[in-house]
Amino acid sequence: MINRLLTSVAALAVSAGAAAADYSLTILHTNDFHARFEPISKYDGPCSAEDNTEGKCFGGSARLVTAIEDARARSNNSILVDGGDQFQGSLFYTYYKGKVAAEMMNKMGYDGMTVGNHEFDDGPEVLRGFMDAVDFPVLMSNADFSAEPALADKLLKSTVIELGGEKIGMIGLTPEDTDELASPGPNISFSDPVAAVQGEVDRLSAQGINKIVVLSHSGFDVDKRVAANVTGVDVIVGGHSNTLLSNTQERAVDVYPVMVGDTAIVQAYAYGKFLGELNVTFDDAGVITQAVGEPIITSSEVGEDAGTVARIAELAAPLDEIRQKVVASAAAPIEGDRAVCRVMECAMGNLVADAMLERVADQGVTIAIANSGGLRASIDAGEVTMGEVFTVLPFQNTLSTFQIDGAGVIAALENGVSQIEEVKGRFPQVAGLKFTFDPTVAPNEGRIQDVMVQTATGFEAIDPAATYSVVTNNYVRNGGDGYKMFAGDDKNAYDFGPDLADVVAEYLAKSGPYAPYTDGRIAVK
Repeated sequence: MINRLLTSVAALAVSAGAAAADYSLTILHTNDFHARFEPISKYDGPCSAEDNTEGKCFGGSARLVTAIEDARARSNNSILVDGGDQFQGSLFYTYYKGKVAAEMMNKMGYDGMTVGNHEFDDGPEVLRGFMDAVDFPVLMSNADFSAEPALADKLLKSTVIELGGEKIGMIGLTPEDTDELASPGPNISFSDPVAAVQGEVDRLSAQGINKIVVLSHSGFDVDKRVAANVTGVDVIVGGHSNTLLSNTQERAVDVYPVMVGDTAIVQAYAYGKFLGELNVTFDDAGVITQAVGEPIITSSEVGEDAGTVARIAELAAPLDEIRQKVVASAAAPIEGDRAVCRVMECAMGNLVADAMLERVADQGVTIAIANSGGLRASIDAGEVTMGEVFTVLPFQNTLSTFQIDGAGVIAALENGVSQIEEVKGRFPQVAGLKFTFDPTVAPNEGRIQDVMVQTATGFEAIDPAATYSVVTNNYVRNGGDGYKMFAGDDKNAYDFGPDLADVVAEYLAKSGPYAPYTDGRIAVK
């Protein structure tokens, strides 16, 4: 790992010395915070006050305040930016929507943010309320929102800030498939990120701005594509894929920063567990001559700002009665990590799919399909609180039942495994069926093989012409995560079942300590 770090630094230190006209800038960054205002466990879920006192917790707004203050003290020029998805992920968002995020981001002094797909979970109006409350610009370049009244006069494609006598351009990006991932409404259309960024770069360059930072909630792969195909971008601060780039952390996907040509790409995992710190030096032409840094892990070694601790505790008071209720126990940790559940069968996926199916089995439903993007955390062993369940399942989705033929089920599974290379949330966790997929086959060209459905006498091959009763959540039933084959008014659907979090909590409570498991229901060829 040390050699890796030295190699990275050597490759990036492309100038032997700084000329008089050089300009240094520290870019502090977060992404995919998902309403984790309180400290989190190593599983990214809630961390008890006792464990926090014992030094077992990470993150939380109070630690971020300290980490940001310390990092600013190390720099003469610094900006603080966010790669999107501040919304959704805990009861704080369920209860307050974007109000707490706005308050905390203002307290920390952010200079800019891009729109993540989850910023649209409750439609453009909630996003507008957040934008009205914050003291910094919110950006999104790759969308036409001119017909959306809530955003047209407020949201920006790019902005310019001045710092240390220099102008810095910032451009925002959001996922091109946000219409499938969230609820932006009918008045917004999303477009290719490469063309959108190049258009904004050209407009900023025409104003003489030669230092340009893209705030991208589009995923690491898209960021690399943008860097390779757009001229004039210096830094891309990423998000969406929850990618850890680091020169020291064992679970890092790549070095920090990743250089694609002259463009430095960074991302700092998620949930406030890290604060990214990139130090860049520009020459007089605005070309990066050095880019070095490392995400700072917000472990117990980072002190918590006392005022922020007190404010978060005050905001948490209305939530505590709900989330501290113990609803079950787990005999072992229940794996819900996105890096696992979005590419293969996982214990949390089995739990959720099993719970869904059991709840409606007496209605003749035989198949459950859950999108892995709806699973947001793991649960550790021991007592399981309602707060932990809500952290895993924060979206207030309801159970939806409907009917579809076997061919439609196969098409749904094809969609589910079509983006495993990008670790997308459409990957299906299932109950009542099992299937094999071949990732070497092109997406939507027959990756799904050997689909078997469970019957009273065992498993048998699915019949493409037969009609099956299926349960999923209302988001997926209405076409979310690309499951368009489930949508429509022709499927005898009921979309207003019980809250999925309540269903899972009740399922966990039915027996003694729940023993998480996988059983081979999803196999890779």
